[in-house]
Amino acid sequence: MTQPFLPFVRPAIDETTIAAVADVLRSGWITTGKHAADFEQALSRLVGGREVRVMTSATAALEIALLIAGVGPGDEVIVPALSFVASANVTLRVGARPVFVEVGLETRNIELDQVEAAITGRTKAIMPVHFAGLPVDLDRLYALAATHKLRVIEDAAHAIGSAWRGSMIGSRGDLVCFSFHPNKTITSIEGGAIVVSNAAEATLAELHRFHGLKRDADGESEVYLAGGKANLTDVAACVGLGQLARLGEFVARRQALVARYFERLANWRLGVLPARGDAGHSWHLMTVLLPFDRLQTTRGAFIRAMRAAGIGVGIHYSAIPDFEFYRKLGYRSQLYPQAARIGREIVSLPLFPAMTEADVDRVCATLRQVTGS
Repeated sequence: MTQPFLPFVRPAIDETTIAAVADVLRSGWITTGKHAADFEQALSRLVGGREVRVMTSATAALEIALLIAGVGPGDEVIVPALSFVASANVTLRVGARPVFVEVGLETRNIELDQVEAAITGRTKAIMPVHFAGLPVDLDRLYALAATHKLRVIEDAAHAIGSAWRGSMIGSRGDLVCFSFHPNKTITSIEGGAIVVSNAAEATLAELHRFHGLKRDADGESEVYLAGGKANLTDVAACVGLGQLARLGEFVARRQALVARYFERLANWRLGVLPARGDAGHSWHLMTVLLPFDRLQTTRGAFIRAMRAAGIGVGIHYSAIPDFEFYRKLGYRSQLYPQAARIGREIVSLPLFPAMTEADVDRVCATLRQVTGS
């Protein structure tokens, strides 16, 4: 009997949330309103009462965070050489220059040992990524930032529900951005959020996400800056609220499934497994590196073979300096050999809460079969 196709990811939207969304649609108010405000308050409670503002995406949140931090033309922002391209794109969009730094082969996080050497008189901020939900060493990061008087913009797109030394990501530090894309630990269909440090920054976030405009009690408007449009709808926020209520459940399930992956791949010598971290790792992704050159195949051929066997596989991510656009700007991936290797060899295995232990066993067996390992 043919087994059903196992996708790389599948959001877990329950019937209660679906019913709540239907109520919002019937209410006649579907754009930003009560549910968006409720979502912000619920996220604020998660991060210890800090101010949170929701956006249409984590990309919008990162760009707005840069603007709040005062980053602009002539400035530099330190970015990991391996990340989703948004990390560098938003830096360019505010007129600054991304400065890439190497990442760890197993952690896939920015190498803090190499960050200091990348700091110049033009450096304005450091933008680390908590890759796959594995927290960067926040103590070292913020000590370094304080020494050089730099802002920190944590790209926590992968890290909702992660913790560093018992503190939830977002509950401490500077500016922190989350993602609620459908492949993330929780989703709002599309969406993101920014955690800020004070009420003034919260007001700036509101202005940047909605045309720089503020209305008074009588509906009269004033514009204070050339803002964009990134306000989250109540429909999306309603989904986010339903998901956030299950965050602990989702993280625990992901951790259990990843433990099964490590158990089943304990004696696997072909690929490079990710760093396990500790109980604070929320496991947005389960990635492995495969030596396709040694296997005399390509990643595309591997992915097709896995799909033919009924297993979906993702790619997270390519090294940013390898993209044509960045090569034309003069960046070279050879300067970041570990990021370049990860970018060539990385694949993301299925990981989502509805999976079973038998699904993990099936993925591992198929991985071994397809790679002959």
